[in-house]
Amino acid sequence: MKRDFLTLRDLSADELSAVLKRAAELKAGKDASACPLIGKSIGMLFEKASTRTRLSFQVGIYQLGAQTIYLNPNEIQFGRGETIEDTARVLSRYLNGFILRTFAHKTIEAFARSATIPVINGLTDLHHPCQALADLLTIKEEKGGFKGVRLTYVGDGNNVANSLIEAASMTGLEITIACPKGYEPDQAILKQAVSDGTNVRIINDPKKAVKGADVLYTDVWVSMGQEKEVTKRKKVFKAFQINKTLLSLAKPDAIVMHCLPAHKGEEITEDAFESPQSVVFQQAENRLHAQKALLEMLIR
Repeated sequence: MKRDFLTLRDLSADELSAVLKRAAELKAGKDASACPLIGKSIGMLFEKASTRTRLSFQVGIYQLGAQTIYLNPNEIQFGRGETIEDTARVLSRYLNGFILRTFAHKTIEAFARSATIPVINGLTDLHHPCQALADLLTIKEEKGGFKGVRLTYVGDGNNVANSLIEAASMTGLEITIACPKGYEPDQAILKQAVSDGTNVRIINDPKKAVKGADVLYTDVWVSMGQEKEVTKRKKVFKAFQINKTLLSLAKPDAIVMHCLPAHKGEEITEDAFESPQSVVFQQAENRLHAQKALLEMLIR
């Protein structure tokens, strides 16, 4: 039976733990010469620009022994002359797995329903589960685990925030979202997390939110597709910046995280980004190891 990874909740808590454990093993070099996906072909289609997601998947797929076939959405009939569903059914006849990075989450849901091969979410407007895997691996490396660890996310309640809430719900992280009113994470995701007993708080005061935090996390104020809102968002989010002041209110050994790319001087200052507490490039590297572990689990 094929398995998709459209949200973090497509894994059980035990499976998530297993993926993180395997990612750590791969990062340490265990089975470095093994090629469990040799002979496989994995497709990728990105409607949104990408650096880390595309490169980490392409390198990881190669290291696992498979080949990547990158499809430019402007060069195939994806959602144009051919329906998304028909495209999924055709590609399923050629490939062993597919990674899709798109705008509306309903697009990847429609694709996955018609595909007979595993479909992995490379990012949608609602979820960024592969980033969350790398984030969890990084937190585990730095803090030794998740229980009792306080993560404060400062900024827009976007796809990254949504996936972090799911990550907290599945691991025992305590999570606080500091965002302006009207920019909260998805309400359905919040409701599910609360019903699971997750310690999640939504606070509109960033200084209050970061007190005693073990992890400070932020993302850009203006995501892809929101370019028309630049002026408005810069004004609304002005106080929601990770800087020396906010960092001083967190625990002395707090780490600073950012999923990148960073707009230094907006959501994070240069000194916070480059501080010894910053683990942003460790996060970026961990995309490779976490996704390799995920591919091993999903693609047989």
